[in-house]
Amino acid sequence: MKLLTAAFLIFGTLVPTAAGLPKAPWVQQRTKGHGRKLFGASIEKRGQKVRDDCVVKAALDIDAPKENIWAGLTELEAVSIVEWMFAQPELNLTASEDAGSWDNTLLLVELMRPNKTDALSYVDDAGSLPTRYAHAVISHQADENPYYQDILVGPLPVANGTTAWSALEYPYTRKTEGKIRNLDADEDALYDEWLFQVSATVSDITLDLWNATALGLDNDTLSIWGIDPVYQEGDQIMRWDTFWSNPSTIFDVGSMMPMGLFFMSDVSGRDTSKWTVEGWYYNGIFYDTTEDFRAAYWSGKVEKLDGNWSGPWAETDQQGTIPPLDTMAPPVATAPQGSRYNVDAERKYVEWMGWSFYIGFDRDSGMALYDIRYKGQRVLYELGLQEALAHYAGSDPTQSHTAYLDTYYGFGPFAFELLKGYDCPAYATYLNSSFYVSETTHTHLNSICLFEFDADHPMARHSSAEYVTATKNVYFTVRSVSTVGNYDYMFSYSFFMDGSIAVEVRASGYIQAAFFAKNHDYGFHIHDQLSGSMHDHVLNFKADFDILGTENTVQLMEQVPHKTTYPWSKGKVFNTMKLNRSYVENEDEGQFNWGYNNQKQVFVVNQDENNKYGEHRGYRILPYTGAAHLTVKDSSVLKNSAKWAEHDIMVSRRKDTEPRSTHTYNNQDTENPPVDFSKFFDSESLNQTDLVLWLNLGMHHVPHTVRQATRIGL
Repeated sequence: MKLLTAAFLIFGTLVPTAAGLPKAPWVQQRTKGHGRKLFGASIEKRGQKVRDDCVVKAALDIDAPKENIWAGLTELEAVSIVEWMFAQPELNLTASEDAGSWDNTLLLVELMRPNKTDALSYVDDAGSLPTRYAHAVISHQADENPYYQDILVGPLPVANGTTAWSALEYPYTRKTEGKIRNLDADEDALYDEWLFQVSATVSDITLDLWNATALGLDNDTLSIWGIDPVYQEGDQIMRWDTFWSNPSTIFDVGSMMPMGLFFMSDVSGRDTSKWTVEGWYYNGIFYDTTEDFRAAYWSGKVEKLDGNWSGPWAETDQQGTIPPLDTMAPPVATAPQGSRYNVDAERKYVEWMGWSFYIGFDRDSGMALYDIRYKGQRVLYELGLQEALAHYAGSDPTQSHTAYLDTYYGFGPFAFELLKGYDCPAYATYLNSSFYVSETTHTHLNSICLFEFDADHPMARHSSAEYVTATKNVYFTVRSVSTVGNYDYMFSYSFFMDGSIAVEVRASGYIQAAFFAKNHDYGFHIHDQLSGSMHDHVLNFKADFDILGTENTVQLMEQVPHKTTYPWSKGKVFNTMKLNRSYVENEDEGQFNWGYNNQKQVFVVNQDENNKYGEHRGYRILPYTGAAHLTVKDSSVLKNSAKWAEHDIMVSRRKDTEPRSTHTYNNQDTENPPVDFSKFFDSESLNQTDLVLWLNLGMHHVPHTVRQATRIGL
């Protein structure tokens, strides 16, 4: 399945404005008795292979004008912080490799990025470097009510008598000392003491249906996994799980192998002896108890359906007749005189044709760009991913209850080495990325690439009887790819010589499919017992514009039908069109969609800065393909955890207390999440103030057999 999410294109210059466990088991962390240990092992397996480090072999080496205050912690900083935290008796930490389900562990240590108010004093003026702090996440599991907690550690460097920790609360709308319940504390028990035991009660049925079982044994031919997030009604936690056939080859096709048998459990609390099976569902019929299902099945009242099995139909190797000449080498791009850009690899600072920016990288959202300037003037303080949502629907309870919020798994840990000549041109410059989880620094070599490229069309051209003129459309791209479960997300930020910026996301991989029975209203029939499960992709980006300063306004300009008379029309009414101009005055007006027929244009302008023609200077924001928001209204699954997905464009007043539209653990309490985006909007003025645009790109995806490829973006 291939998906192009061409994000939003930001036009203009500072001159006149004019893809439960549809996540692969090693991501989902839900497999036989391994829990989070398997998560760490998967990173280690992919990250420890020795390869040539090709950092900045082609680019011209320069020194950044300032330190990269958005870069991560150094390894020495991370190690010293971890040692200090383990020495604090009140934290009661256990090393990850020795921890059980009733131990407290340190999940994450990363840089707490400076507040913008502190950063600008250093970046723009002669201010000192912002004081550095670390953001840490602890999983408190030595408790009947386990929870995660965000804490702040600093100031750095660590020093006895000055370094302290405190609950991190100010960046979140929920004020609970940075605490959020942990619904995954008992992953090992979930499988060893529950799911496999439930499966054992119907193993005779699964053998009869499919000659397959899931018992937690090495020779299992079925897997069990289900919804994400789990269904939450206050303190009651319910889950739906289903059976999937295990792939018979190396191909990662597990998310396309549903078998159509589902069971519901009440898994509230940590005492597994109190967990209960609440029902079974098969072929459109719900059974209240295991006994009811068994009685119906063995009395012949259940219509038996085959399952879905792996085979060449689901694999990505070339199949069928090779097209003529396809064995010949295809065209390739080259940089005949070497790279035409400058890089400070240590500080992750880049310059190209008047553009400059710093690269940041974190566990949750991967790569982001900071202090983006064109010809020395800042255009954006910050541009980066906030969250990626995949909301499914279907007649079965697993599809109906699934809405992945992918920062829970993290984009950073799964940004692996890029494929030269495929992900990026072979001549690209490659940078590394690092993150620190489970007391270990992980460095992924060559996981970010930088390259210049020539588009397949000119930027401009014109011909006349006397001459022909054309301008090459050469642009510069910074790119990374994160494989989160069944989806590989390719994030690209591109810069153009006319002063415009494009953000693209392409997603490729395997779809999460549904069992076909009774699912016709939710997808196409794409294989024997398989339905292409409908779902919405919505990816949220933060764009903190600074157009000639931090005081900006959003202007709307709409083309509308118009009837009027003109002095020259001799009283005759003329049917035409005109422009309606307005401003987004306050946050009550700050959530809207692109509108019908693309007639609405959106600008970020500085009303205090005009060009010589009297027009405000600024940037236009526009989609160029696939801008979509969530179809579902008041999602029963997401509740308050992804309010950012309900519109195409959202504008809020920038605050240090509202740095992100979401939180990694929003899926752990969907009713009262750590960050409820709707609370950002409280009627404040948006007139000539520091603004943030929260921009969505996405698509409505209904997979089919003809072409499992789609294109979306802004």
